[in-house]
Amino acid sequence: MLAQTLNLEFHLTFFRTFVLNPYSFMANVTARFVSVLLHPLLLISYLCLYLMMANPFLFGFSGIKGQGLIIISVVTTTFMFPLIAVLLMRSLGLIQSIEMEDKLERIGPLIVTGIFFMWLYINIRRNDNIPDAFTFFVLGSTIAVFMGLLLNSFTKISLHTIGAGGFLMGIAIITLLFTDPLVNFPNPFGDGVWRISQRMIIMVSIVLAGAVGSARLWLKAHTEPEIYGGYIVGFLAQMIAFRIIF
Repeated sequence: MLAQTLNLEFHLTFFRTFVLNPYSFMANVTARFVSVLLHPLLLISYLCLYLMMANPFLFGFSGIKGQGLIIISVVTTTFMFPLIAVLLMRSLGLIQSIEMEDKLERIGPLIVTGIFFMWLYINIRRNDNIPDAFTFFVLGSTIAVFMGLLLNSFTKISLHTIGAGGFLMGIAIITLLFTDPLVNFPNPFGDGVWRISQRMIIMVSIVLAGAVGSARLWLKAHTEPEIYGGYIVGFLAQMIAFRIIF
């Protein structure tokens, strides 16, 4: 009897979700995909990869091996280590979910993430092989994390839009100041390069940043003030870092 009841409930849920409201289902899937793809922990790695493709001459090394080692180091420090720390907190019961819906649960992960970001900044700031164009973004990301930690005491500010706002500002600064008017990207499908204008790169970054905020709103993870506040924090953090480095 219980099995039949559960089976009926499953079929009713399936019917409501996929048949009656397929648009809502696809929107939820898209919003979650955007939230994962543009997760704040991934953005430093994305920007490092972008800078290597857009202007590899800024780095004090050449070749796939050297670039690969830097990318691995950045991904490990800014993504893998914080992720492992959050999963350990989840397994120990320090947080209820990796989504950290309660703002109090975000304190520990934010502190750990800030420490790893700061560790990366300390290791690259005196490294002649790493350009200031990347160093300032890492510093800005570190500042943004601790600003988010401070504001978290008062409001559940969106960490996704903090990252998106900082990423947009970082892309804009790097593109306008450290690349040519037409940015060359390796063609992944063959020989030659793709030449993309600075304006197009910045426009795509604006669309991606907007998609992050829209996704968080659709998932009801934040209110509009929390979303807009995140963008402002991200912008300010990168502007402060740029002034410090340059």
